Amino acid sequence: MRLFLVSFVLYGVFFVTQAQAASSEAIASPEKTQDSQAQSKDFAYMQLKDGVVKIRLRPDLAPRHVDRIKALINKGFYNGLTFHRVIDGFMAQTGDPKGDGTGGSGQNLAAEFSSAPHVRGTVSMARAMSPDSADSQFFIVLAPAPHLDGQYTVWGEVVEGMNFVDAIKKGDPMNNGAVTQPDRILSLSLSNPTSQEKKAQ
Repeated sequence: MRLFLVSFVLYGVFFVTQAQAASSEAIASPEKTQDSQAQSKDFAYMQLKDGVVKIRLRPDLAPRHVDRIKALINKGFYNGLTFHRVIDGFMAQTGDPKGDGTGGSGQNLAAEFSSAPHVRGTVSMARAMSPDSADSQFFIVLAPAPHLDGQYTVWGEVVEGMNFVDAIKKGDPMNNGAVTQPDRILSLSLSNPTSQEKKAQ
């Protein structure tokens, strides 16, 4: 079964594909940002070709998903994986070891839907038609996508480096956002690689 974002916008029309559902910096209200900081001090750091993206983890919204993401990060699972599906003005999707939208880690997760909105910078799980089919693939929202709210598990939010996410190579909107020679996650870790470089100097 092909796994890529089930939902996307093309010329302003939202429709559902056959398989994988998608599933500032992060532009949010000050109240939301302060609330997030109070609820979670966990962060992940994604090294892209242009710089480091800092992601605040949200165990308050999706504790099982955050635990699983952290476990995969600690195994180095995401290092080198491509952004295989990127739609300008919508989202950038990654987390598939096959690089074609059909792969995962082999462990599905039960949905943890919440009222958290899919605003710019939101990090959310991709999934197939079943709500409980999320695995390792996730996407970062490039612009508000309210049609995704309550349909996909939100587990994080970009708080620094959204400009680096914006620079990820875009795919062909006529081919469901598939990217030729896509950009990659150079590394995804729970410690800041910039801090590590400073310590090494």
